Order: sequence, then structure tokens, then C-alpha cells
Amino acid sequence: MTKLYTSLRTFGFLFAYLPASMPILHQVKAQKNELSIEKYDELVQQTPKRWASGILKRTKSTFEVTGLENIPTGPVLFISNHEGNFDIPALITYIPKPFGFISKIEVKKIPLIAKWMTEMNCIFLDRTDRRSAYQSINDTVKQLRTGHSILMFPEGTRNKGNGLGQFKSGFVRIAKDAGIPIVPIVIQGTSNIMEKNNNKIRAAKVQISILPSYSVESIQMNDSKIVLEEVYSIISNRYFEMSINSK
Repeated sequence: MTKLYTSLRTFGFLFAYLPASMPILHQVKAQKNELSIEKYDELVQQTPKRWASGILKRTKSTFEVTGLENIPTGPVLFISNHEGNFDIPALITYIPKPFGFISKIEVKKIPLIAKWMTEMNCIFLDRTDRRSAYQSINDTVKQLRTGHSILMFPEGTRNKGNGLGQFKSGFVRIAKDAGIPIVPIVIQGTSNIMEKNNNKIRAAKVQISILPSYSVESIQMNDSKIVLEEVYSIISNRYFEMSINSK
């Protein structure tokens, strides 16, 4: 009963908060032409950050974050493993740099969420359409070149805490074409909030580790396959360490 109540509280907050945030979105968009890209992204992110932190608070989970000093200035491509549905709220809450992210196109059918995500510079991907995948790469490069940071989950889907899946290589091409650094992120424990609990919400201990950036020079100098393997190895090794320490 307690877990069911927690689930109702969490999802109730989500659906109550979104309609109430729409006047804020209109106020934010009115300032778009008055602010720099960096300042506008920070302004936009304030409301999703309040929503995300509110969601996490209602799960009663605890979060440990390390490596914030590894986030460089300027636009970056965050590359993270993908454990569960609570990865996005956790990263929005605890990563101080504003970012958009690549999302499945089905989310675009939820108008209130889609409007905020569009303003956050999120990119919608139809995973059943190869042309959409190609376009999402170009759109991501464009956002990064414009000065926005983007988060990608190269596994392509949640692993639900069952170990790290294979990485798709698209992020390497994006980083090369955009000429920006990759910041690896490892998140461990979010699947314990819901996916490993028959989709009922319970408290869990979550660790987020931000690792040193993979430099533009290394990205441009190395073959794409090497970049892919090295970034995967960096994330995989840290994920294994965190999984052992969490037991």
C-alpha cells in the first residue's frame, strides 16, 4: 500500500504541475530575444528542474553526485547509460548545465510536455524511420553548434538495471561534426525506483558520476570506432565499480 501511495503521489504531481507551468512557459518565451543563448537556456531549465526535483522528492530516494567539476564551459555532448525512466529527472535535477535530450517521438503527442521539451532544445526521434534517425543526427549537430548542450543515451533504450547495453555509434559522428567535447555520465540505481519493482515506485539509492571529458582533440584525432570503444569502456568500468559499491 505504501508503494502504491508513493506512485500515486509521484505521478499526481507530474500531471498537476504541467498545466500549472504553462503561464510560466509563455513568460519565458517572451524573453527569448532579450537574452544570450546561455542565459535563455538557464531560464528555460528552471521550471523543468523544479518539476524534476519535485518528482524525485516524492520517491523518497537519495542521490549521490560526484564529478561536477568535470563539466567544462560551453556546449557539450553528455553521454550516459540509461537505466530507467527516472534517469532524465535525476540528470535534470543534478546537472547544473542546461541541456536538451533526444527522446522518442511518441512523447511529442503529449502537448504540455512537448512544448517544454521543444524549448529545452530536445530532439524527437522516430526509431522506426531511418530517415528520422539521420535527421536527428543533423538536428543535434545544429543545436550543439548553436551553443546548446545535449544529452544522449547511446544504448537507445532503458537497460532496466540489467547491465550496460551496446552503444550505437551516432553520438561519435555528432561530436566530430559539431566539434565539441563528450562528457561521460554514469547513473546507477534509478531502475530500483520503478523498473525492478513491477513499475511501482519505491525509495532507492542512486549514484551519478560525471567523468572527465573526452576532448575535442581526441575525438577529431581518433577513428570513430576507437572513440566509441573508449567512451564505452570509460562508462562501463565506472558502472561496474558503482554497481559493486552499491551492494
